[in-house]
Amino acid sequence: MKELIIISGKGGTGKTSLVSAFASMSENKVLCDADVDAADLHLIMDPDVKEHHDFQSGHTAIIDSEKCTECGICTDLCLFDAISEDFVVDPTACEGCGVCYHFCPENAVEFPLNTCGQWFISGTRFGPMVHAALGIAEENSGKLVTLVRQEARKLAEKMKFPLILTDGPPGIGCPVIAAIGGASAVLIVTEPTVSGIHDMQRVVELTTHFKVPAMVSVNKYDLNPEMTKKIEAYALQNEISVVGNIPFDPVFTKAMVQGQTIFEYDADTGVGQAVRTVWEGVAAKIGC
Repeated sequence: MKELIIISGKGGTGKTSLVSAFASMSENKVLCDADVDAADLHLIMDPDVKEHHDFQSGHTAIIDSEKCTECGICTDLCLFDAISEDFVVDPTACEGCGVCYHFCPENAVEFPLNTCGQWFISGTRFGPMVHAALGIAEENSGKLVTLVRQEARKLAEKMKFPLILTDGPPGIGCPVIAAIGGASAVLIVTEPTVSGIHDMQRVVELTTHFKVPAMVSVNKYDLNPEMTKKIEAYALQNEISVVGNIPFDPVFTKAMVQGQTIFEYDADTGVGQAVRTVWEGVAAKIGC
């Protein structure tokens, strides 16, 4: 089974539009949206939710006022000043370390699991999809990314599909590390700007560290041909395949507004051949 992760050094490079376009050109795959902090693949896929599950991770302390003797041990031990003078826990300040829970002599501290968000298994017009939504200001996004990837793999194995197509998170933080670990390959979508090449270089360093094969595609490459050449030169120097570049075209935005792939919005779009070339290059590299 192959798992392709589409990532970017920053948000807004067009990776979700590419994932949806790839979904329309590939067969027998499971879609996965691992950008749990700002999931938006569902805006194009219009999923029909089949399963809905709560995502629980981390703990927040709660002090039972009836059991509490106000001995002060918890306030002395808490390094985050999350417990007030009247022995009430501030949930936004609590880091869930559990020191108050473990050392309270009266067992007055409860330590329940947090419900941080939800994850779903859905059907779409392009096949099954596993996706999630992390709650506002909630943590543990890396764990939720790992969970949706695991569920996507289980679903692919169950359906005997050879490919998982994953819309990954941007940047180089914990969610990205959770998204690319053990993947067959990643496609880095970048833009021909100073920040674009800088962010791409950071992602390349990350994929190199975790020994995940990487490919690159420059979106809107014709807006700055000189910077595109620099990106291609960097890729060549680091033995990274440039599987095709995509010219600027407002059709991507227009299609997204309509909740469609670029091919559904305009079957004869000129940029479509460039997208097909990128997909063919990716498919050849990962053998799908």
